[in-house]
Amino acid sequence: MRIGLLGTGPWARATYAPALAGHPGLRFAGVWGRRPEAATELAERYGVAAYADVDALLADVDAVAVALPPSVQAELAVRAAEAGRHLLLDKPLALSAAGGRAVVEAAERAGVASVVFFTTRFQKEPDAWIEEQAAVAGWFTARAHWLGAVFTGDSPFAASPWRREKGALWDVGPHALSVLLPVLGDVRQVAAAAHGPADTVHLVLDHATGASSSLTLSLTAPPAAAGAEVELRGEAGVSVMPGSSESAVAALSRAADALVRAAGTGRPHPCDAAFGLRVTEILATAQAGLTSARG
Repeated sequence: MRIGLLGTGPWARATYAPALAGHPGLRFAGVWGRRPEAATELAERYGVAAYADVDALLADVDAVAVALPPSVQAELAVRAAEAGRHLLLDKPLALSAAGGRAVVEAAERAGVASVVFFTTRFQKEPDAWIEEQAAVAGWFTARAHWLGAVFTGDSPFAASPWRREKGALWDVGPHALSVLLPVLGDVRQVAAAAHGPADTVHLVLDHATGASSSLTLSLTAPPAAAGAEVELRGEAGVSVMPGSSESAVAALSRAADALVRAAGTGRPHPCDAAFGLRVTEILATAQAGLTSARG
């Protein structure tokens, strides 16, 4: 599968480019970016072509991987799907339900495969744990803390304009939801949404299984307090999500595996664009609640 990379930022350089270049089932064919000089630099590092025109890249590949801000991603994903290209996307899928729905509809019309890279879902130990807990009945409640120090530590993502604008809800909220939904079922209601310090938000969710969950999300946690944890409590007792021994590059390589399989079999992956849309819809509902709470 010939695949092109859209994006040249820190996530593209640190994760996407090495994962695509090292994947045995892909041929890394080229890079396009909004800054031509950055695209040229990244492409030269991996010995691939740099494209000044995104449509020219689309004409030369079977699939695209997108490492761009979500509002830009949604527009280009529609364009790529309409060109018949399979989609390896990042979270969040879009910054509005309408934007996410446009991606899903374009992929369905074109009959292309899609996978959204929710990092935790493609890490070996957490993914196995999620699958095991999804098969267990009687979960009563869950809590998820996803606390980043992007804006308080030394992070290459601190300068990201969309993260500055949208905060933790949209950046790490998708990670938490990607873990909780397969285990506790869809969200029937965002029962509560409240602001915490800086960009921190607290959510209470009502799930289709009858369980509830509470989420604390932040990109402004003190570095010493940063980390992610998910705990389930129910009839089976208490279960805590394990950490991962793998890098994001290894996880993205698994997501690429999933895209190749979905494209070859026609069977959608659980983390396809439709799942990405559902996560976006829940985030948009929570955002509305936060806006209303602030008056």
